Amino acid sequence: MTDVAWTEGRWTTEPEQTRVAENGLFVTAKEGSDAWRTTSYGFIHDTEHALLTPLNEGRAVEVTFRADFSSQFDQAGVFLKIDDENWIKAGIEHSDGQDSLGAVVTRGESDWSLSPVPEWSGRIVTTRASWSAGAVTIRARADDEPWRLVRVAPLRSGAAVHAGPFCCAPTRAGLTVHFLGWRTTAADESLHPG
Repeated sequence: MTDVAWTEGRWTTEPEQTRVAENGLFVTAKEGSDAWRTTSYGFIHDTEHALLTPLNEGRAVEVTFRADFSSQFDQAGVFLKIDDENWIKAGIEHSDGQDSLGAVVTRGESDWSLSPVPEWSGRIVTTRASWSAGAVTIRARADDEPWRLVRVAPLRSGAAVHAGPFCCAPTRAGLTVHFLGWRTTAADESLHPG
């Protein structure tokens, strides 16, 4: 496993403020920041704060952060980007009054899946994206609990992919996310453990 330095990435959209500290990276999101394409809402938002470096096939990226959200659609996790119309975001999103674990997979238009995890509120969450065999497998966990499978989505072999931590604050100002880690490692050996 290799730590990625906070200074190695490049932002898709500059946040309101960033601060590197001994215990991680603090990112304050701009009000109205989001990543979404068309589906159900009819709009395109491409103002997410994603700090990205290249990700090679056969590798995985992990992002660790504190789940400390309170407003509609506050969110953070891992972001994988091919281009403006093809990307994946996965992590925790505060939706309809509770934290949920979910993913948005975008291939021209976005889809969205969520599963409530109110017991993860205030805890340390790690989101992992593993790319191999033409697919990305998203897993997540709170603290040192077992990994939960979030999503398996196609991600074509040979694509130029960039990945790293992200956050968004679609409905408010003042969201600051505390990221504790950003690492790369070998991709998962199989879809199912054991």
